[in-house]
Amino acid sequence: MQQEIMEAVKKAKELSRPRNFTQSMDVILNIKDLDVNKPENRFDEEVSLPNGRGKDVKIAVIADGELALQAKNAGADLVITKDELEELGKNRKEAKKLANSYEFFVAQADMMPLVGRFLGPVLGPRKKMPKPVPATINPEPILKKLRDTVKVRIKDQPVVHTVVGTEDMDDEKLAENIEAVLQTIDRKLEKGRNQLKSMYVKTTMGPVVRVI
Repeated sequence: MQQEIMEAVKKAKELSRPRNFTQSMDVILNIKDLDVNKPENRFDEEVSLPNGRGKDVKIAVIADGELALQAKNAGADLVITKDELEELGKNRKEAKKLANSYEFFVAQADMMPLVGRFLGPVLGPRKKMPKPVPATINPEPILKKLRDTVKVRIKDQPVVHTVVGTEDMDDEKLAENIEAVLQTIDRKLEKGRNQLKSMYVKTTMGPVVRVI
């Protein structure tokens, strides 16, 4: 299947009109014989792409003291202190804006009750509740891994649609990233990739190209 994926990726790039930004490359998987009304058939997995996402994702860290300082030094896009967290709790509009602007959240473990109280109502529905980490941890490896991570989820439709890189990445590397997504499907579905009804790749604004 690797060859078919690479050919489809190449074709998707060729069919995509040039834009004034680097487009993402997406994969769309339609699943058959899956009842999404059953909770056990829905999932929300984080997949680390072997060749990265091709562009930066924004990560916010909720922490105080030493961890806040380390997170800043490790390149976190935003560090939210305890006081700032409480302020966000009073400003729902600002909290929603924050939830939409950042892809991943990491929080100092002992601050999680406050996070749940002040940001839970906006982060929970968006499936963006933070990963709790100890106050003593070095956040750099965590942030590095998250920058290469995508969400692979099935919610109310038997469809997975996720980013697998950018159009300027090598075809083979994009195919390897798609394989990492397919391995998650193998793990999460009873019949694995045999349950794929169809599979497409596309650039952000380009047409879909069928793989299978």
